[in-house]
Amino acid sequence: MKVKTILVSQPEPKVENSPYSRLIEKEKVKVDFRPFIHVEGVEAKSVRQQKIDLHNFTAIILTSRNSVDHFFRIAEEMRFKVPDTMKYFCQSEAVAYYLQKYVVYRKRKIYVGKRTFNELIPLIKKYKDEKFLLPSSDALKASVPQALDEINVDWKRGVFYKTVISDLSDLRNVYYDILVFFSPSGIESLLKNFPDFEQKNTRIAVFGNSTVNAATEAGLRIDIQAPTPETPSMTMALQKYITSVNK
Repeated sequence: MKVKTILVSQPEPKVENSPYSRLIEKEKVKVDFRPFIHVEGVEAKSVRQQKIDLHNFTAIILTSRNSVDHFFRIAEEMRFKVPDTMKYFCQSEAVAYYLQKYVVYRKRKIYVGKRTFNELIPLIKKYKDEKFLLPSSDALKASVPQALDEINVDWKRGVFYKTVISDLSDLRNVYYDILVFFSPSGIESLLKNFPDFEQKNTRIAVFGNSTVNAATEAGLRIDIQAPTPETPSMTMALQKYITSVNK
């Protein structure tokens, strides 16, 4: 069956000429964006209940832009002035770049990993005398605390924000040829919003092994998968599939 409409379970890219724009132009398909999950900050009161005193930490581990936003939000709510001596360990260049929203970059001690959390670990290991705070969501990969424990650093996790399922009730009678998912939470949101969902001719596209596992466990048929050696991005995987079925 030909593909005319796609729903991507993420916010619309803010950049012009994104890979999705090129896909729309080349394949003449309609692509809509709708976050199936969203992030909500927890209150400062909740952070205090976790026995977290921001004065006790000398370094912050930042794994995403959300962790940056919510660390500084909580600091403001607690009336904690972040000292200039604070060290920042950022998982990627994108996170470090985003940090400039809150600090004067050249005047701060910022350490940047390549992309994955494991690639940040050697940098953290070099500063064993620091007291690390990891602001995170309620959903944290088990590999993160495991990696920190293995290098025996003084660290504490704080749940500063949580992942919440979005209300998709307005989509109940809307049909798309392809639904695109990037996380197990997206699959969970689909099933929570539409417990009677029947896949039928809807194609499911998934990114990453954990999303593949979640879709499979939910009994969904996976039609498009990324990354693969041939299609390292989701848009490339979609392009390949659409080209083959829209002949």
